[in-house]
Amino acid sequence: MQFEPLSRRTERLLLRPLQPSDAPAIFAIRSDATVMRFASSLPLVTLDEAEAFVAREVAARAEGHTLRLALERVQALIGSCILFNSHAQCRRAEIGYELHRDAWGRGYMHEALRAMLDIAFVQFGLNRIEADIDPRNTASARSLERVGFTREGLLRERWIVNDEVSDSALYGLLRSDWQSGV
Repeated sequence: MQFEPLSRRTERLLLRPLQPSDAPAIFAIRSDATVMRFASSLPLVTLDEAEAFVAREVAARAEGHTLRLALERVQALIGSCILFNSHAQCRRAEIGYELHRDAWGRGYMHEALRAMLDIAFVQFGLNRIEADIDPRNTASARSLERVGFTREGLLRERWIVNDEVSDSALYGLLRSDWQSGV
């Protein structure tokens, strides 16, 4: 599956391709231990790491493997959403996201997820989107369920990050459910 770069405007956000100048904002988000608490990777420690992260994401987008869109509000990057691990034959991909702590609880992720799902199902013709979250991340579970995802399973002790073992809750959303508004 090839993801083409695109931008999408919602009521309060601009979803746009990540660019090298976003590294300081990505560092502010991904260096926050609270934001990264339930992530499958460690918080960033240096701006150089953020620059390398953004460079990898830009390169992956250029190859069409992933689509990470920056979430911009009033010209400030507040998070990102990504479609990745796509499988062309089965028309499925995974979705991931992160949001600056100052933007939590304001409905931005709900707005961004709805836009990303529309992109995935309508523009890219996917049939299934999957999400893998730490089951202790109740806010993320609520965000997924609010846009129609169903919890489909639990993988025990799937991740080990900084010697902390955690489970993984698996969520799925089908195009037919999205279209029917389930």
